[in-house]
Amino acid sequence: MSTTSFTVAPAPDTLIAPATRSGYAPPTKATANRQPWKPWQRVLFRVAFPFFVLMSLPSDLGWYKNLFTIDWLHGHYRDVYDIARFSPTFFLRGGAEDGTPALLGYDKWFIALGISLVIGLIWTLLSRKKEEYEVLYYWLRVIVRFRAGIGIIGFGFTKVFPTQMPYPSLGLLNSDFGDMTAQKIFWLQIGIVPWYQVFTGVVEVLAGAMLFFRRTTFLGAALLLGALGDIVFVNFAYDGGVHVYSSYFVLLAAFLMVQDIPNLYNLLIREQYTVPQHYYPTFRENWLRFTRLGLKVATFGIFLGYLTYLEYLNFTFDPYKQPAQKGIAELRGLYNVAEFRLNGQVLPYSPLDSVRWQQATFEKWTSFTYKVNRPHKLDLSNGGGAAMRDINRTFETTGLAGGQRVFYYDADPQTRTLYLQSKVRTGKDERGRRREQEKATAQVRGSSIPASHSNGYGGDYGGSYVGGKEAQQQAQYQASLASWISLEAQDRIGDETQKIDARALSTRRQRGIKAEQKPEQRDRMTLTYRTTDGGRHVVLRGLNEWKDSLYVVLERVDRKYTLSESTLSAGQY
Repeated sequence: MSTTSFTVAPAPDTLIAPATRSGYAPPTKATANRQPWKPWQRVLFRVAFPFFVLMSLPSDLGWYKNLFTIDWLHGHYRDVYDIARFSPTFFLRGGAEDGTPALLGYDKWFIALGISLVIGLIWTLLSRKKEEYEVLYYWLRVIVRFRAGIGIIGFGFTKVFPTQMPYPSLGLLNSDFGDMTAQKIFWLQIGIVPWYQVFTGVVEVLAGAMLFFRRTTFLGAALLLGALGDIVFVNFAYDGGVHVYSSYFVLLAAFLMVQDIPNLYNLLIREQYTVPQHYYPTFRENWLRFTRLGLKVATFGIFLGYLTYLEYLNFTFDPYKQPAQKGIAELRGLYNVAEFRLNGQVLPYSPLDSVRWQQATFEKWTSFTYKVNRPHKLDLSNGGGAAMRDINRTFETTGLAGGQRVFYYDADPQTRTLYLQSKVRTGKDERGRRREQEKATAQVRGSSIPASHSNGYGGDYGGSYVGGKEAQQQAQYQASLASWISLEAQDRIGDETQKIDARALSTRRQRGIKAEQKPEQRDRMTLTYRTTDGGRHVVLRGLNEWKDSLYVVLERVDRKYTLSESTLSAGQY
């Protein structure tokens, strides 16, 4: 039996520097316990310091506008989420993934590096005699710790309360597998197992919480590196389009781990007795101690307390990727199209027919889908974003090719009339949808953060819905609506802002709906409905999107799915 020999080094004295008038203790002049940094370390730090400051602090006007316009008494999860959800933009248009294709979206990283190299060069020329930067290094790590912690907690809660990757709708469950993009398939395979999604969220929230404490920083950074490193590869493999932002957290985590790598090498590889020695200030003044404690308590209160409450409300009453309004209960289900008449002419079933519907679904929320042998434009986003209106929550149609058409509907209960609008915009709205929306959003709010429908890890850009010519936009929207739906019908349909549980009402939702209400080019249908045979059949009659007369008889299909829906389900319908 062999034994392992350990080299035991004498334990060094604990380093506690004397306090100064500033209230905390800076590092003393280099002593036997405190060696000067090597020249290459000093040069590298002079570049790393401005780089990670630029990467960790928000550089977007929309972020600050959101921060100062939050209604904390009537909050929405996006209010706090958008504080946590940012990456360096340098006041340029577009989010984390909207960069130069040749650089795979990492162009803003190179901008930060270029600026940092210039600063580092000037710093080196002006400060050659400085022996170490322990104070700056400590505070840089504090900035990066809290930036990474806050950011990943914001993401983690969209999984702890599983809304980021929804369970597939009836329409998606009955879509062809081959019509889905790889990204869509991946998101759905997580959505069908919400408890696994919860587990991944717990890992992310735990990693973020550990970063708030100096003594658990390495463990939190290691957990963050592992969790987000996997997500980076997932996004490249599945063409998820959010590799940049997930890489951002990997970068921050790696930086936080660097300090302890030599100690781990000595302990685990060289098997030597190791006592980590890192500078940290000792606060002597009461006001500094209370300020430090107050900031940490506020961070915990906002991002682990208040955000938990808001995420619960979002999950329960207003899941951000699903429509929030309840659909008509008697219509919910999957249907075959038993009879289809266009302008009075019966069209027999044919899988090749580009006009006749093949099947239809009424979701438990305000969505109606039908399938037809006619492809539509493929939306490659992940259906996330900050959309407040149900019509703009597009997870049901994004990443889905083939002939599945998805419509949002308003229902007039008195006349039993459905006013349906396609969730995919048409004409100019469809061709330039992403670019036009981001441009308009930036002009309205002075922000480069698009309001919705942009790829984002977790969905997910968005800013404050304030400012702009709201009155003029509302007047145009109301005029457009009145040309299609009578004022009497509008009164019976009601205000969509109020159509969720009162506990989930928020200033953000109200502002967002008003900002999104504007004239748009969408396919529209107006159909009356009635049920027969105890709900086995639904008869739809009216005008389709081309103003043709339509008569459709839907026959309910009681399909039993091998895949069973979890009891952990978002929304109340």
